[in-house]
Amino acid sequence: MDLATTALLAASGLGAGLVNAIAGGGTFFTFSALIAAGLPPITANATSAVAVTPANLASAWAYRRELAANLRRFAALGAVSLAGGLLGAFILTTTDNAAFRLLVPWLLLFATLLFAASPQIVALARSIGKAEGKHPSRRAWIGGLTFQFLVATYGGFFGAGMGIVMLAALAITEGEDFHLINSAKHLCSTVIQLVAVVLFIAAGLVSWHETFIVGAASVIGGYAGVAFGRRLPAPVIRWLVIAVGALLTLYFFMR
Repeated sequence: MDLATTALLAASGLGAGLVNAIAGGGTFFTFSALIAAGLPPITANATSAVAVTPANLASAWAYRRELAANLRRFAALGAVSLAGGLLGAFILTTTDNAAFRLLVPWLLLFATLLFAASPQIVALARSIGKAEGKHPSRRAWIGGLTFQFLVATYGGFFGAGMGIVMLAALAITEGEDFHLINSAKHLCSTVIQLVAVVLFIAAGLVSWHETFIVGAASVIGGYAGVAFGRRLPAPVIRWLVIAVGALLTLYFFMR
């Protein structure tokens, strides 16, 4: 690996850790950089998932008190997230690179549109949570868990934009308490990512040299994001992610 490729991967990890700490969307940076480094699409996707796991675990650790206090409440969410993440990751391991390459621009387009519509999605999530209150009806609860299963399946398969869609699912089951929803989101995201990572590693889809470079840089970016986020508003970061996503979507559609 030449110096320019190493620098590109490190920069993508740094950028991913930074934007994930503020607004989410780091997958756009790492996935595209790994593709540019010459990895096949499926390997790039799996390697990206493994590389950003340490930084995401650190974010989940920040909510350890809320998670410990609500473990029983979150049990069903964790179970469906585990099942969905496992299914999505399994589908990826059984997909060939040619088929996945055809899906990539559509997946990027979907994720970009999610980021663009995130204010509306968050507003919808809050309105649903407010309507259901602290104790949602059985029908709403089952609907929320089903929605979460679908989100987890998508997350295990690709993952970009997963957190935004997850807000809507969690608002149905957890009400409108922001900290409760955010802690549940970190728990579910961590479960989905960990089960996917285990499957990717077992299937031999991970390129470890690139993983270490991107992973180390993403941890640094995650720490920097906390301080940097206080100076730069989250909407600015979100629109940067949208712009990158739009350019990548156009690029992959034209390939």
